[in-house]
Amino acid sequence: MSHDLLPPAPLRLGGRPLPMVGPLRLYTCGVTPYAVTHLGHAATFVWVDVLARVARHASMEVVVTRNVTDVDDVLTEAARAANTPYDEYAAMQQYRFDHDMSALAVRRPDHEPRAHRHIGSVVRLAQALIEAGRAYEVDGTVFFDGTKGADGGDIATAHGLDQAAALVAIEEFGGSGLPGQRNPLDLPVWRASGDGDPAWPSPWGAGRPGWHAECTAMVLDTYGSSIDVHAGGRDLAFPHHAYEAAQAEAVTGVAPFARSWMHVGTVRINGEKMAKSTGNLVLVEDLLAQHRAAAVRLLILDRPWAGDWDYSPADLMAAEGRLDALYAAAGRRGDEAGEAEIMRALLDDLDVPRALGVAMESGGSAARTAVHVLGLG
Repeated sequence: MSHDLLPPAPLRLGGRPLPMVGPLRLYTCGVTPYAVTHLGHAATFVWVDVLARVARHASMEVVVTRNVTDVDDVLTEAARAANTPYDEYAAMQQYRFDHDMSALAVRRPDHEPRAHRHIGSVVRLAQALIEAGRAYEVDGTVFFDGTKGADGGDIATAHGLDQAAALVAIEEFGGSGLPGQRNPLDLPVWRASGDGDPAWPSPWGAGRPGWHAECTAMVLDTYGSSIDVHAGGRDLAFPHHAYEAAQAEAVTGVAPFARSWMHVGTVRINGEKMAKSTGNLVLVEDLLAQHRAAAVRLLILDRPWAGDWDYSPADLMAAEGRLDALYAAAGRRGDEAGEAEIMRALLDDLDVPRALGVAMESGGSAARTAVHVLGLG
């Protein structure tokens, strides 16, 4: 049999097989471009880049989409504070983000939808949800009914949360207490705009898209009714991804919306989540000013992708040393049989620590394969 006719090697993600019979359709939630990139953001995008690299090295066709949330209230507020139009402010911050990603060897996505270009799709999504009995309009705002989740239960229950825990998660993203909500679990698909807010015409008056609906619309516009892998930080699992999927499934009738979810672990400092809202940040540009980009990338990757972890300068220094050891292994004569073992490890839930262990022991072409596939060259 010709090598070109051989099926792709098996892939496991999240502990489950993910058999492919066509292109691997991968979508990841990108940034809201209102501040510079921190290590927590970078971790998600580096891991997604590795997934795509591994799949391509295993002869799979991969289509990567990473959105830009350039319509969002936090962006509007940041732009207002800088006395800059929100779209110009977003463009400037996006430039800085792209610079950081390029330095970290994160390849550009095949598609990069921007929320402001999908306003019409959000309006159509809102209208379809109303017609399906899954949304309602109050004073120009369209709310998705969060009480109608899977199997007749609400969305929170479907994701293993009681309402109190769900509301805490919703409040973190500013989604509760909106005028007109029938239930705190009901979140906006379309929001009426006030003075100073970005606004577009709709059947319900001037408004702007809800955050969750933006991603729903961008996925549906790019891939259709379903995708293979949806990636993002673990903190986005609820409410963002939960509502995104529920809205899509409600209008398309196709479930699951995503065959697999890749929720990358949270990066912390002294046990606290790294977040712009708290200022508890380690900025990528600061790390790159003092360390090799490949060492920062290795710091992110030398662990299970789904696990939370604490950043420390000592660990980054250790990553510098481990990178030198990997390069040294790649420069010596080695055991070619290690190449296959490295790919088996990476296809088995992106087990980078195991792959690196094989690379260090085998050396030679096996180590060079690890450097190449992990983007550490």
